[in-house]
Amino acid sequence: MSPVDVQPPSPFTVDDYLARGRRVVAAAAEAGLAGVLVTPGPDLVWLTGYQPTAITERLTVLVLAPDQEPTLLVPALERPDAEAAEGVRGMRVLDWADATDPYRAATPLLRADGTYGVSDSAWALHLLGLQGALPRTTYRSLTHGLPMMRAVKGADELARLTVAGAAADAAYGEIVKVRFAGRRETEVAADLAGLLRHFGHEQVDFTVVGSGPNGANPHHEAGERVIQQGDAVVLDFGGLMFGYGSDTTRTVCVGEPTQQIRDVHEIVRLAQEAGVAAALPGARCQDVDRAARAVITGAGYGKEFIHRTGHGIGVTTHEPPYMVEGEEQPLVPGMCFSVEPGIYLAGRFGVRIEDIVTVTETGALRLNNTDHGLAVVE
Repeated sequence: MSPVDVQPPSPFTVDDYLARGRRVVAAAAEAGLAGVLVTPGPDLVWLTGYQPTAITERLTVLVLAPDQEPTLLVPALERPDAEAAEGVRGMRVLDWADATDPYRAATPLLRADGTYGVSDSAWALHLLGLQGALPRTTYRSLTHGLPMMRAVKGADELARLTVAGAAADAAYGEIVKVRFAGRRETEVAADLAGLLRHFGHEQVDFTVVGSGPNGANPHHEAGERVIQQGDAVVLDFGGLMFGYGSDTTRTVCVGEPTQQIRDVHEIVRLAQEAGVAAALPGARCQDVDRAARAVITGAGYGKEFIHRTGHGIGVTTHEPPYMVEGEEQPLVPGMCFSVEPGIYLAGRFGVRIEDIVTVTETGALRLNNTDHGLAVVE
């Protein structure tokens, strides 16, 4: 069992970050926004490479607006760390000192009557502070104001997602070799986390191990239940590698599966296949959901498919766009998202199959390629 043999990708350059900022400014103008306010979190990392060592109550905000130099406002004590980030080297940096008003420091950077997109991760404390300093400003969350901001990946981002997916696949290839029966879910989850790190993940975000009736809860966290012979076990796991996400799900069975487990698993496999086939350029996000859901509903389990079919992935493991009814955003090459239908039979078991896919000029390319069949484990 050797780690995935990959060379670390070339770091993003200051030009890469500045180009992203220019695209965001253009998209904001097209959406009728005066600009974008980016606070600590994934948006700031994507646009600057800067992630404060500790997100505190002190205001940090990147202001992107037309006809204005990109400007990062930071607490004075954090300025050296901010200026060390690659993307920040191409920006103006301003600071504010403790015992001064950070919102007054921000007001010259904003239009007094502007409508701004603001990071979903912004603290209410800061948003209310900005509103207090500039009462005629209004704000829209970036999920609603610019949902496609990070959705279409460049080649360098796709390379990272591909490597992360391969590493998650390698972890699955090893986890099916361990013993499940007689062990707690938490023990198998710890094995999974160790395998993700072994194969190159610097961060493990989740290791869902849902055995028997626990598998009927889509977001069940591994618990103290002892896995038993005959259990179906949902394995959903992922994290970050080179700063980009992995997320995959397979359902295994401990020992010989019942006919019902086999039948439900096959329905989910066909639904997942239909969802991937529907991920064509020009199709709408909801078309992926409709295609997968139609298979499950047609088999009589529509009420047991209780979540959307997919979510975007990038510098976080969950981000826009979402594959769900009502989302009419067209798919375009470079989008990356999960396709993960499931059936959940309360009190008995659940089945889910998930791959990350990227849209190409001709269809969807899977970034997870482990066997979709029902694996039998010990």
